[in-house]
Amino acid sequence: MIDDYYNEEEQWERVKRWLRENGPWLIAGVIIGLGALAAWRWYEARVERRHVEASVAYSEVLQTLERGDRVAALKAIDALREEYGSSAYADQSDLLGARVHVDTNELGKAAERLTRVMNGADDPQLQLLARIRLARVQIAQNNADAALKTLDGAEPGGFAARFDEVRGDALLAKGDRAAALAAWRKAEAAAGGDGERPATLDLEGLRLKIWDVESDGVKAPAKP
Repeated sequence: MIDDYYNEEEQWERVKRWLRENGPWLIAGVIIGLGALAAWRWYEARVERRHVEASVAYSEVLQTLERGDRVAALKAIDALREEYGSSAYADQSDLLGARVHVDTNELGKAAERLTRVMNGADDPQLQLLARIRLARVQIAQNNADAALKTLDGAEPGGFAARFDEVRGDALLAKGDRAAALAAWRKAEAAAGGDGERPATLDLEGLRLKIWDVESDGVKAPAKP
């Protein structure tokens, strides 16, 4: 029993000695861990708060546009971009701003906003949407070659039909009606004919363009 006592006492002394040597490091580790957890929770709360703030700012942009106050809407869009530039709401607001500029024939400003979204948005879908709209603006600027270059700058993914339609518009602007017809026919096929198609694709309008060109006797080039 005495031997056991001394063994336990020796073990306890070893524990105390270990604690004296390593205790400060253990305490420091706990403090650092708690601090990191608190910092992470603070960061998550901040991200969520800024997301909500950006959402509110975007809603205010929409409300301003609904009132028809384009000047105030553009100011709100720019303020949202400045304050929440890393948010998807900033990119969506720029798309709205580009539409406002198009309506007022400020095509250069529209192209600037669309280029920013096309090159900087985190959402690939927004990038593609901005690319399509930028190509349309470039056609309106009588720069069909730039529009074709814009369309060729990325894989269209689920926007294949819209890419081909705008490509046909650019080719028509260049005077190549046969190539335009081929692009529109491709867009019609990509849209699934009479079946399911992208909600934003005007299939009837596309077919009207096809009919208009074909009625003049134009035929699409034969596939190689």
